[in-house]
Amino acid sequence: MTAVVLSIQVGLPRHLGTSDATSHFDQPWTSGFFKEPIAGPVHVGWTNLSGDGQADLVNHGGVDKAVLAYAATHYPAWRAELGQTELPYGAFGENLTIDGVTEGDVCIGDVWRAGLVVFEVSQPRQPCWKLARRWRIQELPGRVVETGRSGWYLRVREMGTIEAGTGMELVARPNPEWTVTRANHVMYFQRLDTAAMEELAAVPGLSASWQETLVERARRLHEAKKVL
Repeated sequence: MTAVVLSIQVGLPRHLGTSDATSHFDQPWTSGFFKEPIAGPVHVGWTNLSGDGQADLVNHGGVDKAVLAYAATHYPAWRAELGQTELPYGAFGENLTIDGVTEGDVCIGDVWRAGLVVFEVSQPRQPCWKLARRWRIQELPGRVVETGRSGWYLRVREMGTIEAGTGMELVARPNPEWTVTRANHVMYFQRLDTAAMEELAAVPGLSASWQETLVERARRLHEAKKVL
């Protein structure tokens, strides 16, 4: 299986909004969500791309979420649905806009090589309120969940440089049954299915944060059943 990096985006945190704003969209906030395309080679490090950064290091960034990937094929649908004809690559905060694969083609633990860089798929992307603030559409994170057009995070197994146009090759797939689509479904739509949550939590390569969330949810459900 192959894919290609169509576009690469990076951006550092920005301070936005004003304290006297009447709309919550315009009140002060800080975010590294705004990504701009970069031309030429860019270095891929353990926790991000050169020139990239996150404002909220508790919920974003780190080894398990070093690079955010998004499927280019989703953009025509979003442009039509949101009425944003100029919606650019990077609009969903992704570092890599990738052609050739979607969430249904990519699996947790997949190892992909792009030039000299080796990536490993760690988890689906969970959309947060900053996506809504960026595009001033309150319901947008929920629509991402409903459609399954989430994108996915990559950890870096081998550092190097990449640039737009770099091909990506799947070199290992240890968990072929666990697509990003299926992982999303368990997280959002099977919240009472303890067996499914425990099975996903045990998948090799899944991020630590998703493991912890799923294990804790399953534990609480088991405790609730004991009470009943």
